[in-house]
Amino acid sequence: MWLISLSASLGEFLGLTGARLNGAELVAAGLATHFVPSEKMAELEKRLIGLNSGEENAVKSAIEEFSVNGQIDENSVLNKKTIIDECFSKDSVEEIITSFEAEASKEGNGWIVAFLKGLKRSSPTALKITLQSIREARKGTLSECLKKEFRITMNILRSVISPDVYEGIRAVTINKDNAPKWDPPTLGSVDAAKVDQVFQPFEQDFELKIPTGDESRWEGKYEDSPYATF
Repeated sequence: MWLISLSASLGEFLGLTGARLNGAELVAAGLATHFVPSEKMAELEKRLIGLNSGEENAVKSAIEEFSVNGQIDENSVLNKKTIIDECFSKDSVEEIITSFEAEASKEGNGWIVAFLKGLKRSSPTALKITLQSIREARKGTLSECLKKEFRITMNILRSVISPDVYEGIRAVTINKDNAPKWDPPTLGSVDAAKVDQVFQPFEQDFELKIPTGDESRWEGKYEDSPYATF
């Protein structure tokens, strides 16, 4: 959900490339309220414990005491917004990659190369699902987005349209050959209708239950739920 709170292009860029933002960048992007350097964290923790209070203003004041104004590096992706906006104005993952390739050929755009490599070695199916999920989320309520993310997660784990999540785990953490064999192997071979299938509503019993109050919270066990036999 936090990706859609960013500018359209930045959220999609982070989602598809897996690019990381540091503390100063998180504050600048609006994803964090304060930046406390690592070396000050232990002291901040002691201060918060010593407050013996959860009062909002007291906690905020303590955090602000240890916060600093981080500087954004000139090479930060936050300073590449014009290029990112242009590339992610395209309709498809294929067009986004083609646009990045064109930009990478220009002088001073060497920073794009690493992100292009990452995109090209990622699961084609995952890239398609990710882009569609972020773009669709902008049109939904929080409840609708949570339900849709649940469907996506369940369908990916069940390998409804592709076993890529398990192939990625195998390649990175089990065999560690870093040579995943994606299925399907290319963006062009990913069936758009199958991608849409991942987003489709479940039968009512299997949909995510969104609690509206403490009285509606589920206190059962997974083994006793419909999902155990899903």
